[in-house]
Amino acid sequence: MRGSALDAGPETLVSRDGTRVRAYAALAESGGDAPGMLIVPDVRGLHPYYEELALRFAQAGIHAIAIDLYERTAADQPRGADFEHEPHVLQLDPACVNDDVAAGAAWLRERAGRVFSIGFCLGGRISLLQAGTGIGLAGVIGLYPWPVNEHRSGIPSPAEAAPHFACPVLAIYGGADRGIPEEDRIAFDRALDAAGLEHRSITFEDAPHSFFDRKAEDHAEASEATWREVLDFVGVNATR
Repeated sequence: MRGSALDAGPETLVSRDGTRVRAYAALAESGGDAPGMLIVPDVRGLHPYYEELALRFAQAGIHAIAIDLYERTAADQPRGADFEHEPHVLQLDPACVNDDVAAGAAWLRERAGRVFSIGFCLGGRISLLQAGTGIGLAGVIGLYPWPVNEHRSGIPSPAEAAPHFACPVLAIYGGADRGIPEEDRIAFDRALDAAGLEHRSITFEDAPHSFFDRKAEDHAEASEATWREVLDFVGVNATR
């Protein structure tokens, strides 16, 4: 049976440099022993989709908080369909991003059991990197995360950071994603193997980039399978 969110709504986190970071949180009915999920959005920032995803996690028995990425450069701009994200992507500071993520993880740790992260596109890269930042996550998940090479934002390559990772990794890709070819996926797997890390990589061959968040209706089978994989990774019954 599907549960419901005990409490949900906007939150404000305080990052290491004092920046107030907008977030959206949803608490599961199952209480403090429930796992927690830190959601790192794609380039759209705290788009309404990620608020809905936090609720979906809560309904599945997982406390969740979705954070924004652009408080330092776009604090007063709504993250709707008209939000122009690219100028803000180029102004991201990797250290500040990690501090903002850490604030979200700390918020969850006060309320949840084991804490995980999940991210999408650029947020997927950021989520994977949290395995090496020392914030004590139980696992990291990246959906179509650009695992190798430089990124225009300056966010480092997960493959290069893999020797510093300290928790299991789940990476999920679309086989029809032209931006993340098979050789990049293999290179990341090899880096994780070399680091001796527990990891799982899944590719849905006919799915494109963003199939889970922007194109779920067109790729319902891959999206539902992804949801089951995520819940299984966290240790929650996938029937929820």
